[in-house]
Amino acid sequence: MDIEEFVYEIEKLGISCDDYKLFLLEKYCDLLLEWNSFMNLTAITDRKDIYLKHFYDSLTICKVIDLKSISSICDVGTGAGFPGIVLKIFFPHIELTLVDALEKRIKFLNEVVSTLSLSNVYTVHARAEDYGKINREKFDLVTARAVSSFNILLEYCIPMVKVNSYFVAMRGNDDSFVAGNALKVLSSSISSKKIFNLPHDEGVRSLFLIKKNKNTDLKYPRRNSVIKKIPL
Repeated sequence: MDIEEFVYEIEKLGISCDDYKLFLLEKYCDLLLEWNSFMNLTAITDRKDIYLKHFYDSLTICKVIDLKSISSICDVGTGAGFPGIVLKIFFPHIELTLVDALEKRIKFLNEVVSTLSLSNVYTVHARAEDYGKINREKFDLVTARAVSSFNILLEYCIPMVKVNSYFVAMRGNDDSFVAGNALKVLSSSISSKKIFNLPHDEGVRSLFLIKKNKNTDLKYPRRNSVIKKIPL
């Protein structure tokens, strides 16, 4: 995906673009490739593939939620910053928290935030279950892109979501989300599901929008959780 096609495709998602946002993406891409030469951040090293499989893919979250109405996002297991950093570039009003368990990734993200002069971005070196202990009902939106299994994601992410707000699980070719009991325990429900193909048939993607309907007294996190034993 070249830059012109990238702009065309995100405009179809209802996302506006300008030269400054493209400049930030180019800098981000430069940093990703530079740091990836000495540490493992991504297996995708072709610029056109980065624009398609990282940048465009991150923005497809707009298929299920309007980010213009979102004030705070926590990106769990963010890795090299996807989708969080890309969302911040296109929706700069958002207060963004990036959580990852590997310190070397946090060092990379700090470099990205500094180089791109992004404000109101916080990087956290922590496991999701530990971070969630002291950050319950804090965020308008929690995201996780291709991280862990559904049942673990639900237990780690839903408690961080404010009541009447959302968690979005961004997955690959996965149309098997059945989690009635787990969702009930977590006082949540599936609001929307989108299954679609990336441009050029470069893979199937699945988005699950999950609403937190009320607070839960679930003790969180639990390393031997009963929720993990509920079939999803």
